[in-house]
Amino acid sequence: MATIRDLVNAIARREGVEAVIVLGRDGLVIDSRLADGWSADDVAAHVPSILTAADELGTVAGLENVATAVLEYPRGLAIVSTLSSEAVLLVFAQPNPNLGQLLFELRRNREHIAALV
Repeated sequence: MATIRDLVNAIARREGVEAVIVLGRDGLVIDSRLADGWSADDVAAHVPSILTAADELGTVAGLENVATAVLEYPRGLAIVSTLSSEAVLLVFAQPNPNLGQLLFELRRNREHIAALV
């Protein structure tokens, strides 16, 4: 059976992916694979506030809690994917034309990924 480390490494090997962090909803890192110079703890600490704001927006709009959020920056993308009530997957990627495939695979495998955490 695959481990969370196997999953993180598999996602990190995808073309255009620069960093992968699995974290708790509290912002604590469970596992990560990042480029040199990145701090998983520093990055992960900001995710809970993003999720809280996205969940509140969804609630007000009658859409429920966020499943996936894609944040676009001039030099790349951040994908925040809720795995469960306790775990989150954060992926940083280059602006890649194959982003749709990555999002599809994350959505399709969400339950399997969550079971590993």
